[in-house]
Amino acid sequence: MADSLVIIPTYNEKENIEKIIRTVFSLAVPFDILVVDDGSPDGTAAIVKNLQNEYGGQLFIEERKGKLGLGTAYLHGFQWALGRHYGYIFEMDADFSHNPLDLIRLREACLKGADMAVGSRYIKGVNVVNWPMSRVLMSYFASVYVRFIMRIKVQDATAGFVCFSRKVLEKIPLEQIRFVGYAFQIEMKFKALQYGFRIEEVPIIFTDRTEGVSKMSTRIFREAFFGVIQLKVESWFKKYN
Repeated sequence: MADSLVIIPTYNEKENIEKIIRTVFSLAVPFDILVVDDGSPDGTAAIVKNLQNEYGGQLFIEERKGKLGLGTAYLHGFQWALGRHYGYIFEMDADFSHNPLDLIRLREACLKGADMAVGSRYIKGVNVVNWPMSRVLMSYFASVYVRFIMRIKVQDATAGFVCFSRKVLEKIPLEQIRFVGYAFQIEMKFKALQYGFRIEEVPIIFTDRTEGVSKMSTRIFREAFFGVIQLKVESWFKKYN
């Protein structure tokens, strides 16, 4: 039985979901997968359910009604994982922008002492493939902005490829996490640091999706911009222990 769970949120990922599931299950290290599907009208959930016949006991799906946001999908997955035996819980996209092989490297970082391992696009230069320059600059300077406002050393604060040791998710009050997009990723890292956990960044190459449609929007970016200030101000009045 695997001690590691990969949470994959989905909304209209029929082009990618079977391939990503089969790739994760082909890795040398065993991982279980939980797909959290937000009522995809394209049949994503049906593909996962069909694969459950092949990967019984390793592949799970939680279906939600409506598009409720990336952050709430991960929070749903975290609570699901904490109700079970998993020691390591991962966030990963369905579209191969995160290389499944790097799951092993993130897990190894936590096995060697990190409380949270982040697949970082910016720890060794800028390692992004197939993004337009405008998107690269926006993402890079978003992390610079986060470091400046929050006074943290995480180079890729908006990264969504993450391994949590179980104790991190048990300590952070998940019911108090409020953001749903990029700001969710920032909030989880900031809270982990505030509670005294050690974050290690693992260099990865991020490759933009080749199939399916990006879920990025100006609303998500705006939430992150103002959310950073809100989180920092609130931290001045909150005790973490």
